[in-house]
Amino acid sequence: MPAPVRRAVALTLAGLWWERLAAAFWAAATWVLLGLAALALGLVALVPPGALGWVSALWLLVLAALALWGWARFRRPSRHDAALRVDRRLAGRPLSVLGDRMALGGPDAAVLWQAHQAAARAAAARARPVAPDAALVRRDPFALRLVALTALAMALIFGGAAPVGQGLGALAAGWRPSPPTDQPVATGPAWEGWAEPPRHTGHPVIYLNTLEADALTVPQGTSFNLRLYGQGLSVAQDIGPTDPQAASDAPRYTAQQDGTMSVGGRSFAVTVLPDAPPQVWLAALAGRRADGRLAQGFSAEDDHGIAAGSATITLDLAAVDRRHGLTPDPEPREALQLDLPLPASGQRRRVSATLSADLSRHPWANLPVRMTLSVHDGIEQTAETPSTALILPGRRFFDPLAAGIAEMRRDLLWSRDNAPRSARLLRAMVWRSDRTLPPEAAQAITGAVQALESGPLSSDARDTLADALWDAALLIEDGGLGDALERMRQAQERLAEAIRNGASPDEIQKLMDALRQATDDYTRMLAERGEDPSARFDRSEQQGRQITGDQIQQMMDEIQRLMNEGRMAEAQELLDQFNQMMDNLQVREGEGGGSSSPGGRSMDRLRETLRDQQRLADDVLREAQRDPFGEAPGEGEGEGEGEGEEGNQPSLADRQRDLRAEIGRQQGLLPGRGTEQGDAASDRLDDAGRAMAEAERALREGDAAGALERQAEAIQSLREGMRALSDLSRGEQGQQGEGGTPQPGQGDTPGPQGSPRAGGGEGFAPFAPDRDPLGRETGGQGGNIATGEPLADTERRAGRARELQNEIRRRSGESERPRTERDYLGRLLERF
Repeated sequence: MPAPVRRAVALTLAGLWWERLAAAFWAAATWVLLGLAALALGLVALVPPGALGWVSALWLLVLAALALWGWARFRRPSRHDAALRVDRRLAGRPLSVLGDRMALGGPDAAVLWQAHQAAARAAAARARPVAPDAALVRRDPFALRLVALTALAMALIFGGAAPVGQGLGALAAGWRPSPPTDQPVATGPAWEGWAEPPRHTGHPVIYLNTLEADALTVPQGTSFNLRLYGQGLSVAQDIGPTDPQAASDAPRYTAQQDGTMSVGGRSFAVTVLPDAPPQVWLAALAGRRADGRLAQGFSAEDDHGIAAGSATITLDLAAVDRRHGLTPDPEPREALQLDLPLPASGQRRRVSATLSADLSRHPWANLPVRMTLSVHDGIEQTAETPSTALILPGRRFFDPLAAGIAEMRRDLLWSRDNAPRSARLLRAMVWRSDRTLPPEAAQAITGAVQALESGPLSSDARDTLADALWDAALLIEDGGLGDALERMRQAQERLAEAIRNGASPDEIQKLMDALRQATDDYTRMLAERGEDPSARFDRSEQQGRQITGDQIQQMMDEIQRLMNEGRMAEAQELLDQFNQMMDNLQVREGEGGGSSSPGGRSMDRLRETLRDQQRLADDVLREAQRDPFGEAPGEGEGEGEGEGEEGNQPSLADRQRDLRAEIGRQQGLLPGRGTEQGDAASDRLDDAGRAMAEAERALREGDAAGALERQAEAIQSLREGMRALSDLSRGEQGQQGEGGTPQPGQGDTPGPQGSPRAGGGEGFAPFAPDRDPLGRETGGQGGNIATGEPLADTERRAGRARELQNEIRRRSGESERPRTERDYLGRLLERF
């Protein structure tokens, strides 16, 4: 017989032995296990001694009956039985075939018989042992065998010394005579004592009777509880006060100082460890996060663990810039109370954690506050940090309209006296807006204006209105644009502004993720429309130099890497290239010329910036003429063009700063990067930005004359940059050559209809097409390149006029000059 068959039959035979023994003797085995469990658990000791013998005899009798019942049912298995069980599991019963012999047949039959035997041997080689099945589930439907096994396991785990001390000992005691009653009975101790430390220390209770040494060290506040069983026992101690409510035979003492306690002829030297007060420290002050949440780190420690802690935040009113909507006195608000996060389990002896809370909707968000952390231990000892000044983190909005709505909400929560002002400003924000607002945001703003104008607001109505304005600001900031292309362009502008303004890494990361998501949405939209996304992006003014979606992702990954490494200048430069590529985006719906081309859009932006710079120069000159004492014209409140509520307009220096930031944004969007005209336009915008920065510094220092000189330089640089951009646009349209006429919308200066001074009136209009830098009519002889006059002569004449005008401005701004002279200079400037 093959070896696999012999191994399978042997293992199956062993299984048959277990199967038939278990089927026959499972009841007897269960009875034995229950008896052993009773002995191990000491249940025998519960039986009265007189009845223990009868119980033992009954147990043995039942065991004998079950054993005889099993012996009568047991059948000894044989090897033949095992072979038959294995053979029944094989197809064709090959083991039986191997045991057969051919009785009849000739040579041909012998060949067939040999083939039949070979097939049987091949089938027998696949023999496997058969698992036994005693059918105990059917034989023992109540699972008594499992009950017995569980009882024995519990006895072995928890019975301890019970099998000898209580089980077998009690069994033996039932068979021997009781001891004489005149023998002395052992007695327990005359006293007992426990030292119970305070719960907050986490120390275990100490049983005094088992102490081997007479010295004991316990925390302060430990309770000593005694039990006196004998007569005449006395207790002496000097460790602390006695509990007056304790019974005389159960005195209780509280350890407060080192001392000695004596009881029952034994003395203990007690050393008391004082409970040190807790300590708490602030980590680095919370920075601004993109989601506006407060994340303030702290550390605390105590010798036995911190019980609880809290943070108190109050408004630092003295540090608030009380301007605009913060001018009225704020309505009283309770201080913010935040529970410090502590571990739910384990020791709290040393805790380092971060207090996290979403306070972006709180009225104090982004305002100066003072924070104090306090903690206490188990006996109410407290510690707190010094009051620390910080700016309460809050969400920052990069969309101008969303930022304005959020500011109106803050002003309304600051004081309900701001309701009329907030209503007017909200109306101004959406009046003749060039953007389409989401319906929910537009409805919220309209409802807010109506509610603010309807009359005094209750506190509940104000809070409801503030929630609606907050939701509108979030909708405009995060989801107000339905067009994928516009979302992508706005994400670019927000990221560039965040980098320039020194936003936190978390904010920059969020904006980078938004840009990546917007770009993915746009390319996916093009793919869904069946268009090639790479065909929409053009690296230069020449057709055919396109980039693919993978290259776009590589550029964004490179921007991400530079920002992660802190190389913000390089990231900004690469982002400007990305913005330029987006600005050169070929949108077929916008093709056809006009301001939809990259050059036209850039020209429109520069034209508007030039107008704003001209208005600002007029306002600076007007302020210098109005203020004879030389006060800094850029630092007061209410400067501007007389529009809006007095005291709520940005200062002249702030307006100059905003124009400089706008120039930086526009420089990143200029087309034609790498061409002669494009590089010339970029260089001129660099010059304009530097001149604007110097003008801003002069305004803050009170140097009006210096500011006017730098502003004139900025205007000239803007004009030259627009001229270079106009040349680039003409080159793209195939209109090369000198003396060509610029196309509409591509001139180097604002036209008469676009200039704020085109219709005459007072003010300074330095570079209108038909005026020289002093604002005088040229009669077609200078300044405008459309006249065909040589550019060198025009620039020399314009430069001389500019020098004269700057000198007049400088002298009119010098407060030490006589009043009559300054009045004359002012009238001269007004005339020209």
